Amino acid sequence: MKSFAPIVSLFFAARSLGATFSQTDSHQGTDFLSSFSHQAIADPTHGRVNYVDQATALAQNLTYASGDTFIIRADDTTVLSASGPGRNSVRLQSNKQYLNHVAVFNIRHMPQGCGTWPAVWELFSTPTGNNCDTAATDNSGCGVQSPATNSYGPSFNSAGGGWYAMERSDSDINVWFWSRNGNVPSDVSSGATSIDTDNWGEPFASFPDTSCDIDSHFGEQNIIINLTFCGDWAGAVYSSDGCPSDCVDYVNNNPSAFTNAYFDFEWVKIYQ
Repeated sequence: MKSFAPIVSLFFAARSLGATFSQTDSHQGTDFLSSFSHQAIADPTHGRVNYVDQATALAQNLTYASGDTFIIRADDTTVLSASGPGRNSVRLQSNKQYLNHVAVFNIRHMPQGCGTWPAVWELFSTPTGNNCDTAATDNSGCGVQSPATNSYGPSFNSAGGGWYAMERSDSDINVWFWSRNGNVPSDVSSGATSIDTDNWGEPFASFPDTSCDIDSHFGEQNIIINLTFCGDWAGAVYSSDGCPSDCVDYVNNNPSAFTNAYFDFEWVKIYQ
């Protein structure tokens, strides 16, 4: 697909009052290399991708960390054999797990381009479906689309990115987005040591536990950041987004199309 619209794979759909949280983890630059693990695994969403380990990612410059910059990207030089592995890319998993928490992602750039399927697993907004069984929905879950057109893809990148935040509590899961040139709460933009989600306004996605008990359905969770191509969901919607050819053929034969298929994180901070 041409650009990435945030999709949520959670199960619920008014919001309880927010709360104050204290910062417990901060990841920036080279911190990501020790706080996240590169997962060289088969893609569970069946994408045209080859996830590589950290040594390979660093050697091929698919992972780059310096100062306040952390980049993960895909190979953009290799024409792939139809019978060989997919396009080299990166899948990260946090070494720590979290129950109730707030995660704030300060992202300058996210992958764009036909066939790309980037994901930060704790991004979520207007429901597009109520069946959250990934086996029944081609790994799209209960899709929720952000009302802000600059919350993803080229518009997000041309604005210099922005901040996503996800709050998980015993009673609900909430998600916010603020563009780089928008009205951003000061505790979000500064990466403050404590935050008050009650001052953030209405989230664009809210999932209360009215029909699904959060505690009994969600245990400790890792944060995952990945970039795949085609696959169960993105491959299924590829042609409807005006992209050329077949998704897999396009990914195989057009490496230069993925020059802009990269994440640039300024930081990720966790509050509990």
